[in-house]
Amino acid sequence: MEQTGGSTLSTQPQSEDITFACAHCSTWFVVDAEAAGVTLDCQKCGKPTTVPASSAAAAEVAKISDLQRQLKENESQRTEITGYINQLSIQLHRWQLRLQTLKERQEKLRTDLEAISVSSAK
Repeated sequence: MEQTGGSTLSTQPQSEDITFACAHCSTWFVVDAEAAGVTLDCQKCGKPTTVPASSAAAAEVAKISDLQRQLKENESQRTEITGYINQLSIQLHRWQLRLQTLKERQEKLRTDLEAISVSSAK
């Protein structure tokens, strides 16, 4: 160790930390480089996740994890919108049936009116 201006500096190179995200829940972790390749249980979800070999690999794993999360979110939104479309389609069909019933009623009332008009004219 060297001393510079009253502070102590280490002359040994520090091991590079690996930053990575859990493949299951996307929780971020920072571990020593020596842990590369080790499988750990995630502190948040409890599922096993493997520490990648390097920060570059960790970035790729994080990107994959983020894309998987986005896909799940997208699918959830698609399901929600599909549900809305189905509800509105059912409601539209009900209104179309109601309109058809009103048209039929209108025709019957017109026919009845004409019959009364013809009979009272005689």
